This record gives sequence, C-alpha cells and structure tokens, in this order.
Amino acid sequence: MSEIIHATSVIATKRDGAELTTAQIDWIVDAYTRGDVAPEQMSALLMAIVLRGMDRREIGDWTRAMIDSGTRMDFSGLHRNGMALPTVDKHSTGGVGDKITLPLAPLVASFGVAVPQLSGRGLGHTGGTLDKLESIPGWRADLSTAQMVAQLSRVGAVICAAGADLAPADRKLYALRDVTGTVESVPLIASSIMSKKIAEGTGALVLDVKVGSGAFLPDEAVARRLAETMVSLGADAGVPTTALLTDMDSPLGLTAGNAVEVVESLEVLAGGGPADVVELTLALAREMLDAAGLPDADPAAALSDGTAMDTWREMITAQGGDPDAPLPRARHTDDVTATTTGYVRRLDARAVGDAAWLLGAGRSRPGESVQAGAGVVLHAKPGDRVSAGAPLYTLHTDAPARFDGARRALENAAVIVPEPPSDTRPVVLDRVRFE
Repeated sequence: MSEIIHATSVIATKRDGAELTTAQIDWIVDAYTRGDVAPEQMSALLMAIVLRGMDRREIGDWTRAMIDSGTRMDFSGLHRNGMALPTVDKHSTGGVGDKITLPLAPLVASFGVAVPQLSGRGLGHTGGTLDKLESIPGWRADLSTAQMVAQLSRVGAVICAAGADLAPADRKLYALRDVTGTVESVPLIASSIMSKKIAEGTGALVLDVKVGSGAFLPDEAVARRLAETMVSLGADAGVPTTALLTDMDSPLGLTAGNAVEVVESLEVLAGGGPADVVELTLALAREMLDAAGLPDADPAAALSDGTAMDTWREMITAQGGDPDAPLPRARHTDDVTATTTGYVRRLDARAVGDAAWLLGAGRSRPGESVQAGAGVVLHAKPGDRVSAGAPLYTLHTDAPARFDGARRALENAAVIVPEPPSDTRPVVLDRVRFE
C-alpha cells in the first residue's frame, strides 16, 4: 500500500524530529514548485528543518529533488581539435572583494579545460560576479545553452547567468527562505548551492568556502560543516568535489566594488596584482587543474607569460564586451584618513563591504540597479604600516550624499597598533575533500 503524503504530515514529521522519507521529500519539493503547496506550509517545513536539521541521506534527497525540478545541462560532448574537453567549475560562498572568478576562469581555460561558470549578482555587502563584469562596455550575462556550449568549445571559459530552467525549485525556495528567516541552515545552504552546480553538468567542482567577518557564515566550525556537507553531496552525485576554507576576515585585495575590482583582476592577469588575490587564484586554479587531470600544470606561468590574459580577452569579446574600452569611473571620490600612526592589525571585511554597498556598488533587494564605478579602494591591509593623516580608504560614488553613511560604516573597521602584528591569518585555512 503506497504512502499517503500531504503537506501537514511532512511538516509534522520534521517538527517532531523524525527523518523525512525519500517519497515525502520528492512529493513536497515537486508540489511546492508546481504551486500545490502553499508558501506558509513550506515556510513551516523550512523552519522545522532549520531547528531539527537533516541527515546526509535527507540532504541528498532534497538536493536531487531540486535538480529534478528542472533540466540538467550536459557538457560531456565538448571537443576541441578532436579532443574531449574536461569540465570543472568553481563556486564561492561569497565575500568582500571576491573577484577571483574573473582571473580564475580564463586562467584554468588556458590549459585546455572547459570552465562553465554560472554566477550571480550581489545582494547586500557581498558583491556579485555578474555586476562586476557588466561594468565592461557591451558585456552581457545572458546566454542560451547553445551559446554557452559554442563558447566553451571555442574559448574554453564562459561566465554567465544561470537559466530559469536550472533547479527552479531552488529559486522559488530561496526567495521564501530570504523572507522567513530560514537562510542560515547548513542543509538548506548546501542543497541550494549543490543542486545548481550538479544540474549545471560540470565534471568536477572546487568550492571556496569563506570564513570570517565578511563571510556568509563567519563561524569557522559552521563553515567547515558546510564544506564537508557539500563535498559529500558532490561525491554522492558522482561529481568529484573539493573545498578550500579561505579567509574573509579582511577583504580580498585592495578593492571592493564593481569596475574597481575588474581593474584589479586585470592586474592579476597581467602578472601583478595584490598578493592575496594572486595566492588564492593560484590555489584554486591548482585544485581545478588537478580535478581536470592536469596535476602538473603551472598556473603561475600562464599569468606571467600572458596566456591567461589572451583567454580573458577572447572570453570578454565572445560575450559582446570590449576588452580595450575604458571602464566606468565614479564621478566623486573621498579619502578617509588614518587617525594614528602604526600598523594595521585588523581590517573588518564586513565594514568595508557595507561601505561599498552604501556607496552604490550593491543592492538592497533583487532587481535593483547598481553603480558600476562605486566602491572602496584600500590603501593598507593587515600588517601594513600607516601614518596619521594618510589615506586608509578612497570612497567612489556617483552620489556624494552617500559618503557620510560609508564613512560611518568604516569608523571602527581598521584596528591600528604600535607594533607589527604577528598573528595575520593565512589566505587558505584548510582543504576539505571526500575520504
């Protein structure tokens, strides 16, 4: 006799701390996506999951059900010069100044690996990869699957928006979680991220899980649990997955915004750029190349000899952008100076991200426009010496009325001490892989 399933029974099962069956999960995800389960009922279930949790089997079933709500992309037929192209993708949980995707995708692609990078837009203090790239004149984020496949075959790298038919259950569920206080749940975060990445059809996946004040999950123990959960979901789905836990207590690089981060990414592709951005780009590139079967590849050489830059130019041009066009610049700038002489011990990433958002680089709700030239340029990082009266930050915006709010956000962001700090955090904190 088949199990009779309805929304109330599913909610009560999880409310009482029991495991949801595979049949229950399949039914409720499908029914909610089709509109047969009311938002208030799904809200109750999501809160029960936040409070009661899910085991590995439940999370796997929830992830698969969201994948099955839409289409799966398939890049297994990608070829160039008669040779099959391995595919590998990277996902970051987001942070301040996290422009890594911009140099990373063309860098890895320059070794004959296909990088199908589906990215998003920023919300609040964390920036969005598509917002940064849309500051390049002519560049477009929306591509059809056929256009993606053609570009991957020809160029090797594509950075674009995910289509509406990719895990539509996740899109609908995320919008509900956002307004019901149910975002911060490891099972729900992990299944949200991995449903899209598995549905994307990549052959392997590398995760950049941020830890620190500017991260989505500031607590390292929780971030590690998320990384372990996502790595196991990838393994269970047949997608080899590795995660790096990386520092987001301080912003990445010296910029937070849109066009200002593109400028910094170009510096990295030209063989320069801030040391932390270069270090993380190379660490993730090595993981991706190893996952693609190229453990001996040297990504540092591809930055220094211009190979990665050549692929960047091809990638931008293929999506309608002009790689030689001047990038937008904010109409107004304002310096925030140091009040004392000493060494920067800490620079709060969240405060810098909030300042960039207040200047117009980010949005308060999906669909809002952003300023391409807005953002914060840093003049010192932890460990650097600063002098009283010298600039700590330069604020960029088209609306000078925004300066006061950004200044307030940065009031206590920098901790300056008399002696050089001895406890600066490494960029890469740990590596998580399936055992």
